[in-house]
Amino acid sequence: MQTVTLNNGVKMPIIGFGVYQVPDAEECENAVYEALMAGYRLIDTAAGYLNEEAVGRAIKRSGIPRGDLFITTKLWVQDASYESAKVAFAKSLEKLQLDYLDLYLIHQPFGDYYGAWRAMEELYREGKIKAIGVSNFLPDRLMDLIVHNEIVPAVNQVETHPFYHQMESAAFMKEQGVQHQSWAPFAEGRNNLFGNEVLASIAEKHNKSVAQVALRWLVQRGVVVIPKSVKKERIVENFNIFDFELSADDIEQISTLDTRQSLFLSYNDPEVAKMMGNWKVDL
Repeated sequence: MQTVTLNNGVKMPIIGFGVYQVPDAEECENAVYEALMAGYRLIDTAAGYLNEEAVGRAIKRSGIPRGDLFITTKLWVQDASYESAKVAFAKSLEKLQLDYLDLYLIHQPFGDYYGAWRAMEELYREGKIKAIGVSNFLPDRLMDLIVHNEIVPAVNQVETHPFYHQMESAAFMKEQGVQHQSWAPFAEGRNNLFGNEVLASIAEKHNKSVAQVALRWLVQRGVVVIPKSVKKERIVENFNIFDFELSADDIEQISTLDTRQSLFLSYNDPEVAKMMGNWKVDL
């Protein structure tokens, strides 16, 4: 398994399995189990996905030794405070049937995430979390968090795919020692990603799928990926990206697809902050 080394020395698989938008418990459990059987060792979930219990059952069902796994979950906005973060962490751990997490992320840069970060720093020092990080933090908020706290986030999970390369943010994260992780590596199929002529041409040249090309492009950049599928054949296919390499010409062609803007949410938009602040989940 190819890994990256986080800023605290912890090794993280460069490819994992994501479970966003898989709320059905049985479907989620089976998908995670199939992913683990296919060789995935990083599983990425979140309190806000409402499927931590299903993930926990799949982990237990797999029989894979805990030390071989890398499990990530995330703190939702409504629990972004010092006290609430500790309670939410305990709930997530119970649902996952684990006694520690490999990575715990602040899911959104809203609410009292400074209080939450202090709680996470304490949990990290107690050995209950191997690494702590954030998700969806723009460079200014990431730097502000770094400057005013003791522990530098190990990971920042942000939207990154062939239509949104995040090159400036990636360079900034590298300077700060923060590992870049991609969510929505397939852009959830937006902009007709799977039918894109540039990606299809590259895929045909390598006898691979468009999905495999998108993942390989990210991995070659050193970006951790967490593709999602509930179909066994796709789960296996997405994992098999280490037997080919994109050429400089391939990468140059993909560079022409960058729109330099999100296909989902603008974190500079006050309405997004308002929406996230009011987004309550029955956790």
